[in-house]
Order: sequence, then structure tokens, then C-alpha cells
Amino acid sequence: MIMLGGITRLTHSGLSMVEWKPLLGVIPPLNDSDWQLTFEKYKAFPEYLKMNSGMSLTEFKTIFYFEYFHRLLGRLIGIIFLVPFLYFWIKGQLSKPLLAKLTLIFVIGGLQGLLGWYMVKSGLINEPRVSPYRLSAHLVTAIIIYAYILWIAFGLLSKPKFSGETNTSRGLYRFSVSVTSIILFMFLSGALVAGTHAGFTYNTFPLMAGEFVPDGLFTLQPLWRNLFENIITVQFNHRILAYLILILAATLSFLTYRLKINRGVTITALILAVMLFVQISLGIATLVYVVPVALASLHQGCAVLLFAASLFLTHQLKTKTD
Repeated sequence: MIMLGGITRLTHSGLSMVEWKPLLGVIPPLNDSDWQLTFEKYKAFPEYLKMNSGMSLTEFKTIFYFEYFHRLLGRLIGIIFLVPFLYFWIKGQLSKPLLAKLTLIFVIGGLQGLLGWYMVKSGLINEPRVSPYRLSAHLVTAIIIYAYILWIAFGLLSKPKFSGETNTSRGLYRFSVSVTSIILFMFLSGALVAGTHAGFTYNTFPLMAGEFVPDGLFTLQPLWRNLFENIITVQFNHRILAYLILILAATLSFLTYRLKINRGVTITALILAVMLFVQISLGIATLVYVVPVALASLHQGCAVLLFAASLFLTHQLKTKTD
């Protein structure tokens, strides 16, 4: 779902559906008349008027289907979640704590759909681009939902691996929590890069315009706007976070592997190291080749897998008393 959302953004398909119909929106245009009506509605909005003037109906169908399947998949996820949830609830197989957690997942998942439409609306007013703030909120919320689902699943499938609490175990677990949190924060940075189109500038590595610290980092006023709206600062911060994660995640992987806690933890540490290397490589390639859809999608997908590996390692390192 996250990768399809990224592809929708990269193909500029997200603004092709200009209406929000939670129920009737499941049905796409079924004949030429329906398609022409849908296309005419799209023509009244800024993306067509300012970017896609003269687009053919066939071209419109391509971007429409990306956004349509993104929304359809969201609904499908809700159904796949709700049906077994109701079954196990009726059967009395959900404890009260688990019932509360699963209910929270369903509620937040529904609100995520509303947040997606709130994001799309920002691109239907004056400029044919969604607000980078709303885009960031939509992506980070998706990752938080994903993390919460995984954490609950990890707890159901396996138990923490430490039989006792030591200074080493506590320290390593806290370090893992910190690394995982920074990777989560990296998604916010990546969303800002995407929302401001910062990845289409300074397409060299490791320097930006021949400098490690480029000029123009703090040209906007007030200064805080540079963190979110200045494409130079946004890309620079993304690079610095990547360096930080490279150092911290590699250190976490090395320390965990060296301790040889057990086979599962050791393998997870190795997976984290591999995913880290792949993700950094994809990030550099995506930048240098000026954000091709395939590479950018793989970069986002690998980021999710890196986060999942770090989260799983955190769970494995969690002591029984924490």
C-alpha cells in the first residue's frame, strides 16, 4: 500500500480523482459516457489546466487507474482486517487488551483514508500539487500504523529473547529504540523531499553544487520554514539523516551480532545490515539518476523493510521486564 502510494505520487496520478466517494467510489467508470464525464470533471481542476492541458482520454485513464487502485486497496485492507476481527471477537478469542489494540488499528486506518483525501484536496484548489505538510502527515501516519501492526504481531508470534535484564541488554535495547525512532523520523524527511520535489535538484553525490554544505540553507524567513520548504535545506537534511542512520544502524547491527545472543537475533542483525546497505545504495542511485519511478519506488519500499528489520530487532532485544 505504501509503495503504491509512492508510485501514485511519482506518476502524478494522485489528483486524477477529484471526488471522494467512500462507497460509490469502488465502482470505476464502466462505459465511454462515464469516462468522458469523469474526464470533464478532471479538466476543471488546476492539474489539467496548468500541467496536462491537451491530455487525451487514454492518458487520463492511466493516471486515473493508479489513484483508483490505491484507494481500492485501502478499502480492501479494511475488509481483510474487519472480517477476521469480527469473527475472532464473536468467538471470544480476543483478550480485552488485544481487542482494544485491534480496534485502535481499525479506527486509525479509517482516519488515514480521510487524511489521504485531505491531502488530495490541497492540490485541487490553486496549484496542482499537494501540500508537503499533508503529504508528510499521510506517509508518516501510514508508517506508524504499519509499525503498530507489526509490533502487535511480533508480540503474538514470539517472545522477547532475553531471559534476564542486564546493563548490556538494557543499553542495547534502548539504543535499538533510538535507531528505530530515527529511521521513522527519516520517513518524514523523505516525505518532505517528495513533497517539495527536492530530489530533482542537486543530483550529485556526495557533494551538492560542489560543496558538502551548500549555500542557501537558511534563506527563508522565518527560519523554521527552511526545514520544510527550502528545497536545499530539505535535501541536505535528508542526506545528513542518511549518514546518521548509516553510522548508528551499522553500529547497532555490529554490536548485536557480536554478542551472539541467539540465532534469531543474530540473523536479524545481519538482515538489518544488508537492508541498510541496499537502502543507502538505492537512495544514491535515485538521486543521481534524477528520481526515476522504478528506483524511487524501490527506495521507498526498501525504507519500509529497513524500518521493519530495525523494529523487529528492537522487539527481539526487549527484556521481559520492560
